[in-house]
Amino acid sequence: MPPFYECQRCTACCRWPGDVRLLEDEITRIAAFLDLSEEDFIQRYTRINHHRSGLSLTEQPDGSCVFLEGVDCRIQPVKPQQCRDFPNLWNFPGFENVCRAVPRDVTIEEFKSKVQVANQSFFRR
Repeated sequence: MPPFYECQRCTACCRWPGDVRLLEDEITRIAAFLDLSEEDFIQRYTRINHHRSGLSLTEQPDGSCVFLEGVDCRIQPVKPQQCRDFPNLWNFPGFENVCRAVPRDVTIEEFKSKVQVANQSFFRR
């Protein structure tokens, strides 16, 4: 079993260029959180993803997430599933060299429980 990484909110993953894919319900949730219409949110903060199969968040000129402000995520309470899943359910090559998440050996049951708890706390909003 690979280790479970406990996020330290260092925002290294937010500074890595790439696609943060958005699901329809995430667009709705983030737009509402920002007090924007979905159309305005899409126009201001999204682009067609690299596979041309959906929308992704835009990036700042340095490649970091458009919602990263200093060391804080502007949309933390409603951030996309892809962001919540990092680094345990997805990551990028070499993430261990930049990410400060603390690896911890856990059983498969603990791993599933931690992922489930993280997702449940998000969906209670």
